Amino acid sequence: MRITYIGHATILIEMAGVRILTDPNFDPKLARFLPRVSAPGIPLGQLPKLDAILLTHAHADHLSFESLNALPNAIPLIAPPSVSRWLNGRGYGQAIPLAPGESWTVGGVSITAASAKHMGARYEIDRWRSAANMYLLDAAGFTCFFAGDTGLTPDSHRIVEERLGGQGRPLDMALLPIGHAPWWKPTFRDGHLTSADALALWERLGSRYFIPYHWGTFRHVTTGPYTAIRQLRAQLASHPRHADVKILEPGERFDLTRER
Repeated sequence: MRITYIGHATILIEMAGVRILTDPNFDPKLARFLPRVSAPGIPLGQLPKLDAILLTHAHADHLSFESLNALPNAIPLIAPPSVSRWLNGRGYGQAIPLAPGESWTVGGVSITAASAKHMGARYEIDRWRSAANMYLLDAAGFTCFFAGDTGLTPDSHRIVEERLGGQGRPLDMALLPIGHAPWWKPTFRDGHLTSADALALWERLGSRYFIPYHWGTFRHVTTGPYTAIRQLRAQLASHPRHADVKILEPGERFDLTRER
């Protein structure tokens, strides 16, 4: 299994001969407003042939229409049902709905959706489009969990516990977002993970490795682009499993083999 960090929540996952891209956003400015501070780790035009795209929710940083329009329109777009219907209505006939608990298979990879704790509506008035997914990828040799955006809840790890733990199988890779919770925004953790929350979820998932994302890509209104990763690095200094957290700069990759 190979994980390549492209930027923000855009990650290229390669496993069992299948290439899956998450929440593609290659925009020079987030929502045409917040500038990008680092170039995509792989330029959009240099991506390998993709087998599927995972969309977790409708927020502009996770669902960029400009990026989707620049990608081949035959690639299946896996999304929450409400988002899939919206995409179908906008002409993206390749959008496939996947509700929590449902699975879809591409090549040798099974993709199962779970519900994230995140208000994923695009705008304030479209609450019917607020669903947000997390995804568990399971191939014969490897497993990978992609959280999209979520707050930490007692059920955040449930899909891994039920799908893998019950079979005595480990989770190989946890891809988790990190963010900074400003003191004046007490509701931040209702729908997002701080770096400490991400470490806690990683431990609950029982994953061998943890790769953080959602940092170092866009300049935000509430925090700097590197605040969360600096906080994570500080916490890892005394963490007993610091060596199993793989911090990737945009363009860097991590190869996981059975020997490793």
